[in-house]
Amino acid sequence: MAEPDSTERWARALRELWRAAGEPTGGEIERQGGRQRPRVRVTSSSWSEWRNGKNVPADPDAARFLVTYLRARARTRTPSYVAPDDAWWERTWRSARAERSGKGGRPATAHHTPPAEPVPRVREGVVPRAADCFQQREAAARLTAAVDESGTVVLTQVLLGMGGVGKTQLAAAHARRAWAAGTQVLVWVNAATRDGIVTAYARTARRLGLPLAEPDDPGLAAETFLTWAETTDRSWLVVLDDVRRPADVNGLWPVADTSVGGRVVVTTRLREAALSGSGRRIVDIGVFTAEEARAYLTAKLPAPQDPSELAALAADLGHLPIWLAQAAAYIVDDGSTVPAYRRRLATQLLARSVPGPDSLPDDHERIASATWELSIGHADRTDPVGLARPLLQLAAVLDGAGIPQTALTSPPALDHLTDSRQRGAAGSPDHPRRGEETAVDAAAVDRALRVLHRHSLLDHDRNATHQEVRVHQLIQRATRESLVAGGDAGPESLTRLVRAAADSLLHRWPETAPGELGPVLRANAAALRDTSGAALFARDTGAHPVLTRAITDLGRTGQVGAALTASQGLADACLRHLGPEHRSTLAARNNLAYWQGEAGDTAGASTAFQELVSDMLRVLGPDDRDTLSARGNLARCQGLAGDAGKAAATFEELLADTLRVYGPDAPETLTTRNNLAYFRGLTGDAAGAVAAYEELVSDHLRVQGPDAYLTLVSRINLTRWRGEAGITADAVPAHETLLADVVRVLGPDAPETLITRRNLAFARGTAGDTAGAAAELEGLLADQSRVLGPDHPDTLTTRHHLASWAGQSGDLAGAVAALRALLPDRLRVLGADAPDTLVTRNNLAYFLGMSGDAEGAAATFRELLDDRLRILGPDAPDTLTTRANLAAFQALTGDRAGAVVALEELLADQTRVLGPDHTGTLSTRNNLAHWLGEEGDAAGAATALAELHADIVRAHGPDSLLALKTRSGLGRWLGEAGDQTGAVTTLEALLADQVRIQGPDHPDTSATREQLERWRGRE
Repeated sequence: MAEPDSTERWARALRELWRAAGEPTGGEIERQGGRQRPRVRVTSSSWSEWRNGKNVPADPDAARFLVTYLRARARTRTPSYVAPDDAWWERTWRSARAERSGKGGRPATAHHTPPAEPVPRVREGVVPRAADCFQQREAAARLTAAVDESGTVVLTQVLLGMGGVGKTQLAAAHARRAWAAGTQVLVWVNAATRDGIVTAYARTARRLGLPLAEPDDPGLAAETFLTWAETTDRSWLVVLDDVRRPADVNGLWPVADTSVGGRVVVTTRLREAALSGSGRRIVDIGVFTAEEARAYLTAKLPAPQDPSELAALAADLGHLPIWLAQAAAYIVDDGSTVPAYRRRLATQLLARSVPGPDSLPDDHERIASATWELSIGHADRTDPVGLARPLLQLAAVLDGAGIPQTALTSPPALDHLTDSRQRGAAGSPDHPRRGEETAVDAAAVDRALRVLHRHSLLDHDRNATHQEVRVHQLIQRATRESLVAGGDAGPESLTRLVRAAADSLLHRWPETAPGELGPVLRANAAALRDTSGAALFARDTGAHPVLTRAITDLGRTGQVGAALTASQGLADACLRHLGPEHRSTLAARNNLAYWQGEAGDTAGASTAFQELVSDMLRVLGPDDRDTLSARGNLARCQGLAGDAGKAAATFEELLADTLRVYGPDAPETLTTRNNLAYFRGLTGDAAGAVAAYEELVSDHLRVQGPDAYLTLVSRINLTRWRGEAGITADAVPAHETLLADVVRVLGPDAPETLITRRNLAFARGTAGDTAGAAAELEGLLADQSRVLGPDHPDTLTTRHHLASWAGQSGDLAGAVAALRALLPDRLRVLGADAPDTLVTRNNLAYFLGMSGDAEGAAATFRELLDDRLRILGPDAPDTLTTRANLAAFQALTGDRAGAVVALEELLADQTRVLGPDHTGTLSTRNNLAHWLGEEGDAAGAATALAELHADIVRAHGPDSLLALKTRSGLGRWLGEAGDQTGAVTTLEALLADQVRIQGPDHPDTSATREQLERWRGRE
């Protein structure tokens, strides 16, 4: 009899395994099931039922697939998780099925359909807190009336006004009222960037549980949300706060005409026609009315107050809400009076006005300066004395939309604040802490932030992760202007401040992938760059490294085009501030060429590196570290452009120089050896690459230790090239051991971890476990999309491999469809001439031919060959490979004679260019022997393969994949030539070696076993 709780136990174990696997979505599981052969039927709804114990799979293949797929993902995401064994899963599933069938245990009718649950409400984004004594303004009434005047029809309201008039507070109050009134979906978006809008929409789509074709693609998820908003009957409100560029909202406006219960509110300073299109209404937001200003001050200040004095103070401050808030905070905190504050205000004049793009109208410039000076002066006299002003100055050069508090408490920030506090104490005989200890710690910074918060000079929210500090742009500007206006010391103080802020950001930047902190740090670096002028550039120290770090981080997320643009800007700035021959200018050109290559323009990057190396040799000398680094980048670029031989030769020359300059154990020398081994492998010498990496790993372990970054990188490359060399018997365990070490040292989201996971998938596939390879790649793709972004080159490469393994596992149509979907993305992101784009075209042509369309494949390879000839030239290895592929499918179209002629011409060129022992040259000899046999000369084919095998063993060893493949062909053609005994002897020896090298279950081993049985039967 079945155990009474088998269904629950199955579901509970499945949920635990699912969580250990990183909680893949139902859509991911459904797609992975569809890739199996035969196809496994899994839907998002059935998966939900199985996971929640409402049902169990009826199909045993579906049950086995779920366990296999989730366990493969769990191995990389939660290495400590131990799943039940296969026997337990099988036994529990059968018991659960018996329950569901009413054959024992709990009857099937025990599961009652529960009553429908109410649809949960969704609130995305943080609505700003209400300002103290928030006023219900006349503008708010206009906003509400505008929304309500057409009943349930959506109206898009654009709140337009200058900074400081309270647009965000009005929108936030409107959002809170809508939520209290029962609006089912509320989305608050920081719309300062397009990325912020897309991210908020994508998060909302996921929280709504909308079906997403590509759950890890934020752009597609945002589109799904917009479609939902247009068609749903649920009520929703989207607030786009602080739109700064009309282009950022192109295509991202929620539809205002067809939704039943939707509303949109936008806040902006821009009076642009693009923001006032059809269905949108502009609501002008000005300063407080006289009555609103008086009411605000009455509520904020202790009673009683003279109404005429309040009216006069409001007039003095131009009725601008932000300055009224500061004045009231000052009066309350100081215990002063309105008349006294007005007298102080009248004496405060801006010593030096520095107009900017946010210039205020009329007399607001003077008001802003005077109000700010009173508020910051009082805050600076409040405990911790002398800290509020330098802390606000530090925040004034960073991103006012969100500053990590940890950036303000990093060692460089604390050193700067301590120094500034000491300068303030030393320079003021009346300073309360003159002569006392002025060292600043994190606790003091936190207290000072609360002081500035009480004075309405910034907003401090300890619960806002990574963005605890926000400062209004007008307050930032007034703070910077006050510093610059400080006489002769002003520029020097600004430079000290800017460099301290840059040091603080750099100190806070994680060495590995920064995750959610990354966009925040990049935004702060961009704000610092925009406000610093020349302060981040100095003749003695060059450009501050935070500028390069931000670009590198941007590129690592997959935004290669943006990184290229930013690199060009940095190179221009270095040229402008430092001159053409400064080390930083040359380094900026090095980075620019690097991102040019990453963006797909490898030819242009190679030219740029060649020019740069020439200039560095002239300016810095041949032995300078930057010259040697640029030579390495030039070699790498040559290799990535398809000329691995030239790259290897260049690295060979560079290695001699790094040995002479740095010595054998220096990191620079070890890195050069790593690159030399890598490109040696790409020339076809996989065995040589393995030997080089084995020596290199040994030296890394001796010099740097097992957990050093370069040690792990060399181990990653060693395991990869062992697989390329055909050493596959222990490849999977070796990759799993390596992955555990990489995760432990670098973390689960580090680029090297993601690369190792991709190599592990390749090892599984090479070992014959194509389903396991696909499962690994499916999980990797989800994580790369999250960490790097859907357009990152590595993410696109994983999609390429996933499609290719699908084809190799038999799903040829699926491979063709996936590669056709990938190709437009590679064209868009990398460009038509990028090496990876050409590789995708190559594989698309190959699987097109393997699916039966040999004519289409041959035509596609001809087009690809024309492009590779144009881009790479006739002697590039990739060009020669394309000729080999074209000849193969030319033969499959029936033109065997033409294919043989093409292969003979190719063999001559490969021998000349690559050498007789290159794997490409040897593979062409193998193909010629094959078609010789297909044309009827089996004995000639066997003779050619026997000679070829001897050459392969001499050049690459008896265990190389090419040697095994050649022996397989030799066994076949010996048998076809009538020598069945020779065929059996050859295949028996091959089978033993394949079991030893590739394992007993590898597809190649299985194929040899079948061929052996065939020839044994003919003896």
